[in-house]
Amino acid sequence: MRWIIYTLLACILIAGGDERPFSITRVYGEVTSTTDKDSQPMSITEGQEETAEGTKEISISKDEFDEIVGQLQGMKELLVNMKRDYDIRFKEMQEKIATLEKEKKELEKQKSHILEEDEVTTAGVETKTLETPVAEEEPLPKQTDTSTTSPLPSQALSLSPAESALPSTATPDQSISPSIGQWSPAQPITLWSAGGTYMGLSFIGLFSAAASTAEDLESLETGAHDPIQRGFTVQNLETSFQGAVDPYFYGNAFIIFQIDKEGESFLEVEEAYLTSMSLPLNLQVKAGTFFTEFGRLNPTHPHVWDYADQPLVNGRFLGADGLRNPGARISWIAPTDIYTELFFTVQDSQGETAHSFRNEEALFGREAVETRVRAMEDLLYVPRIATSFDLTEEQTILLGASAAFGPNSTGRDKNTLIYGVDMFWKWKSRYAEGGFPFITWQTEVMGRRFEASEDINAGLPDEVLDNWGVYSQIMWGFKKRWMAGLRGDYVDGEEGATDPLGFERWRLSPNLTFYPSEFSKIRLQYNYDDILGNDTSEHSVFLQFEFLLGTHGAHKF
Repeated sequence: MRWIIYTLLACILIAGGDERPFSITRVYGEVTSTTDKDSQPMSITEGQEETAEGTKEISISKDEFDEIVGQLQGMKELLVNMKRDYDIRFKEMQEKIATLEKEKKELEKQKSHILEEDEVTTAGVETKTLETPVAEEEPLPKQTDTSTTSPLPSQALSLSPAESALPSTATPDQSISPSIGQWSPAQPITLWSAGGTYMGLSFIGLFSAAASTAEDLESLETGAHDPIQRGFTVQNLETSFQGAVDPYFYGNAFIIFQIDKEGESFLEVEEAYLTSMSLPLNLQVKAGTFFTEFGRLNPTHPHVWDYADQPLVNGRFLGADGLRNPGARISWIAPTDIYTELFFTVQDSQGETAHSFRNEEALFGREAVETRVRAMEDLLYVPRIATSFDLTEEQTILLGASAAFGPNSTGRDKNTLIYGVDMFWKWKSRYAEGGFPFITWQTEVMGRRFEASEDINAGLPDEVLDNWGVYSQIMWGFKKRWMAGLRGDYVDGEEGATDPLGFERWRLSPNLTFYPSEFSKIRLQYNYDDILGNDTSEHSVFLQFEFLLGTHGAHKF
């Protein structure tokens, strides 16, 4: 039996051959974790080998498995949403393409129709020409230069680039039916609309507190809106109404409420005027009652001044309330590369707001005579020219020259001439934020030639009086919302002056302004007044505060 067993064993060895029955075999398959019966089977990647001692198990917890499943579901939902969004966009694009193709076909159809009509017209003309060759040989009736030719409208003769850029409403054509949202002369004019923006309404309050070594501060300050008394002053309460009346005019009205130092209140129409918006040839007309465009400061309101009071020369030559009256003004912007504008204003020359002209309180100690308007020479005429250009990318300069001439109230045929030049320079950093930092420099020089009549009762001769004055101010916006400034004033003495308002004097005024926002302002200013006429000096300190309610239009640069 032993040899039989040996024989069988040899046969088994021979049959195994290369199978190497005692070596470790490669295993493929799935392994189930024995630690967690709920876990799912995991695939074993190809090439992962198992040792003879046991299978290497890969197991994860149920939470991790759920997290993986959740992430996969999230990715699935994201893909579904992306596909839905793509389908929507694709559909919209197809609709746009279809619309454009339809419009293209219509345009091609219209174009072909026009070409056919032109061909028919041309053919008809050619046929007619061939059929009536004699008609061309007949002499045409002689026409005069003015017989049938209609003059072209002035706007068609020369249209500036600025005019051509105006909206269609600037040159309304009644033959064209207005579309929705466009105004037509046939429609009623809307002056007020609570739901729209047809009129800007605002209210500005300007107050100050003052301390001074001068017992009568009003004897130092030349402006009606200046701090004129120790303690508190209501400088200006302004209500403004602004808006487009129609496509042709823009309306402005400024109603002032003031309380004087005696505590009496009064209302005043400071300005109310229309400005044209659609004249050709760069022309513009302004009509109503308004500040005269003389110099830089006079046409502006107190709340836009850089100081708590007006310069000495403005108060002495143009009056406490500035130069303003009813009248009309026409302006023209020259068609040049740089801004150049000419102004010509005609206004009444009488009243307190025409201080150096037919003022009922005659100047230089003389009595006022009759101040009614008798002829055109009794009006006030004010030409002005202004130009502005950039010096560099960060610097701009504006230069102007003005004159105002008209009769004064000291006698018949006695006139006053006020003339002046002004300059405004501004530097603003190219990296400015909210308009800061910046530096401005503004200067005005004025002269006045006053023909004074003889006053026998006062013992004053007939003479010509000349005066001049200047102010120059620098403002430095050194930090956002903060501005510091320094102003110097000088006026020479008036003949026969008996108070500081007429003496030769100069003033130095540093100030500091803080803007909590664009709707409020707090300003601290110090004035040093040296009155050379009576060899005295005064010190004054003003604390000014201002607030704005509503919508107020931007002021002119």
